[in-house]
Amino acid sequence: MITDARALRPEFVPRDLHHREGHIDHLSSILAPPSLEYAEDICIFGPSGAGKTTIAKYTLGQLEREMLDLRWGYVNCLRDNSAGAVVHAFAREVGVGADLRSEGTPTSTVIRRLRDRDEQFIAVLDEVAVLDEEPLLALYEVPNVSLICITTAETEWLNSLNQAAASRMQSAATIRLEKYSHSELVDILDARIVHGLISSRVADGAVEHIADLAAGDAREGIALLRRAAVYVEQNEMRELTSEVVNAVVDDAEQDIHQRRVRSLGTHQRLLFRIIDEAGEIDGGTLHARYENRADSPKSQSSRSRYLRHLERYELIESEGSTRNRCYRSVATFTHS
Repeated sequence: MITDARALRPEFVPRDLHHREGHIDHLSSILAPPSLEYAEDICIFGPSGAGKTTIAKYTLGQLEREMLDLRWGYVNCLRDNSAGAVVHAFAREVGVGADLRSEGTPTSTVIRRLRDRDEQFIAVLDEVAVLDEEPLLALYEVPNVSLICITTAETEWLNSLNQAAASRMQSAATIRLEKYSHSELVDILDARIVHGLISSRVADGAVEHIADLAAGDAREGIALLRRAAVYVEQNEMRELTSEVVNAVVDDAEQDIHQRRVRSLGTHQRLLFRIIDEAGEIDGGTLHARYENRADSPKSQSSRSRYLRHLERYELIESEGSTRNRCYRSVATFTHS
């Protein structure tokens, strides 16, 4: 059934990206201006599963083959969310910081090394809403570094920045993505099938059913397709049918949930674990337990950003006023 498992992974960047051609052309024109100037900074906004990260990686991959002096690096800000961590991670990605230790090397040293190079660097900062303005401003000051900032939380993120950072990011070029339509998601799933499955073993109507259930979220659609294909293989079935899809819905949702938990950085994961272990917990107790268990606890403002992210990605939910807020886990985390 499965001919290439890579095509069923959410991070897979296909050779042809369907239904984002206009956005890709726009992004390319910003990243490779006709003049000798460096690329503008860019903000990419849109809901989960709309293809924000994929179009950034796809477009940069195309441009990298055409431009000799372009280097780009991807940073997951959930894992690397201090100024030092972001800058060091980016430097390693673009090949200028392999000999620098993350601990003990000042951020200014890494910035100076980037500034001294002749190449154009582009930093893709994914889930940027968990950052404060310090790493943004540090990279913003390097003339040959351009930023692509990706988040689902446009207004919340911009409102959280100080005046200097907000002014700069509000002047950046903006690309806004919407959820895929049903027919667009069917095309995307069909392309994954061509790359990764034996197409003749996918029954009529199965892909349309997946697209119905995923409701415009490509990440959920791909998770359903992957789980259904594995189910067919494990049970030695002939076809991937709508009935198979219905049988794996809960497993696919759990896959997405666990993938989101694994993507969290140390402090977000700790906050999630405390809430998940308690089942339900008030804010005061949550922060007290966090401060007791964390090495070098983050500030209250950082914790608030992390909790908003956990809620936005449906790992937790909350209710009540700021002072009396109560948090609970949306689903049980399976500890490994």
